Amino acid sequence: MYWFGQFAPFLFPLILLGVIIWFFTRSVKGAGMQALNFGSSKARMIDPNDTAQKVTFKDVAGAKEAKQELEEIVDFLKNPKKFLDIGAEIPKGVMMMGAPGTGKTLLARAVAGEAGVPFFSISGSEFVEMFVGVGASRVRDLFQMAKKAAPSIIFVDEIDAVGRVRGTGMGGGNDEREQTLNQILVEMDGFEPNAKVIVMAATNRPDVLDPALLRPGRFDRRVTIDLPDRKDREEILKVHARKKPLQDDVNLELVAMRTPGFSGADLASLMNEAAILAARELRKKVGQFDIIRSIEKVMLGPERKSHVLSARERLITAYHEVGHALVASVLPYADPVQKISVISRGRAAGYTLKLPDEDRRMHTRKEFLDDIAMTLGGYVTEEMVFGDLSTGPSNDLQVVANLARDMVTKYGMSALGPVALEGTGGRMIGGGVSEDRGYSPQIAKAIDDEVAKLIEDGKNRAKEILTKYRPALDAISKRLAEVETLERDEYEALLKHEGVEIQDAFKKQREEDAKGADPTKLIEERMTI
Repeated sequence: MYWFGQFAPFLFPLILLGVIIWFFTRSVKGAGMQALNFGSSKARMIDPNDTAQKVTFKDVAGAKEAKQELEEIVDFLKNPKKFLDIGAEIPKGVMMMGAPGTGKTLLARAVAGEAGVPFFSISGSEFVEMFVGVGASRVRDLFQMAKKAAPSIIFVDEIDAVGRVRGTGMGGGNDEREQTLNQILVEMDGFEPNAKVIVMAATNRPDVLDPALLRPGRFDRRVTIDLPDRKDREEILKVHARKKPLQDDVNLELVAMRTPGFSGADLASLMNEAAILAARELRKKVGQFDIIRSIEKVMLGPERKSHVLSARERLITAYHEVGHALVASVLPYADPVQKISVISRGRAAGYTLKLPDEDRRMHTRKEFLDDIAMTLGGYVTEEMVFGDLSTGPSNDLQVVANLARDMVTKYGMSALGPVALEGTGGRMIGGGVSEDRGYSPQIAKAIDDEVAKLIEDGKNRAKEILTKYRPALDAISKRLAEVETLERDEYEALLKHEGVEIQDAFKKQREEDAKGADPTKLIEERMTI
């Protein structure tokens, strides 16, 4: 006890020191392990036997052509001997190109699910860190994992994050992103003909990819995934409606007609928003009204019920929106008006919803000219009715300016003739923005003059229509200010009551096509319009 009493004052500090040393050595060991794992791949593997995560082509609606292209890749993975025996080499890479939300990642997972092989998924941005060499190390680790699990699929989402054209970095030299890209190219070149590892990648910016990625022997298979057409949209809606109880009035064919330009992701969001609306109102099933309201929410944003307009502001907004709608209804190549509202959505005080009755893959000069006049309808109405202008047309003016400039510089739809003047300037070393536009100041002035002429012509056309149908403009605007929203049927009934005949060249074309009219004669007739 005597000795214990002598050493007791030193015992507690020794124990405390021992605990500190233990924690310190443990943290150093953990940091060392983290440092060793820093260059490891962050890819997520989906096991082919995991039924909860397995996706097949049956789960992918639409994209028929893309699925046909990818079915061959599935065959390569399932039956490689069939191709190797005849001397064919299994493709090393497949580049999937398409707009955001078109299902590129889902299709890649479906290929792995159909083939029953491991699926390694990683985003292009996950390769790159602030430390030099980490990206290349992660690429090597990923390919080693895939080779061990072969046959397998590596999927790199948003590959443009590392696959951009080399030599455009602002820092100069061989930056980390370029080292990562170089390592991807080296790994793909190092594949044996029977490696049974296929690299799939997705991008919505194929124009910025390095040409070395797309040369034969690398990503030589290219699959383009377009936005779904009306039939595909209906199929996609059915997929997303599987787990949602629907009322008897739901017509997905009609919903597909009212959603041109929607991607698969947009349609998924649409059905989810409809279910949320129904649940918010304590209903057990999703109705057609929920889906229609959700279309507007996805396209334009949520209603801003707190954004209450004064009586004068509501009247100005009503005239502005009816100005758009009236010009659109009179011009033959403008899209039909589906709805007009002075209820604020997103950043807009009101809106005019115009949607084509059918999908169109191309547009003509007449359509663009009618669009310019229609878009300026609100601006002209405010000036004509109130003798003043509000901030309401600001976005309209931006849309018109961009469209008119594209007509001149991209599509050759002006007096300058068939010349493409957009993006003709040279690239600066280091990827900076060059001051050289690729054409002279005289041509630049001619472009500005043509743009101004197209806008002025559109303004005059809108003014002529609105002056001619001023009684209809006044009557419909006052009705809109009173009821806040006009659906297509009520709006067209008001037009008919005011003696305004709706011009729809596309409807006439569909009727003539249904009768089996000679398309050559139809073209000749339209050329005289």
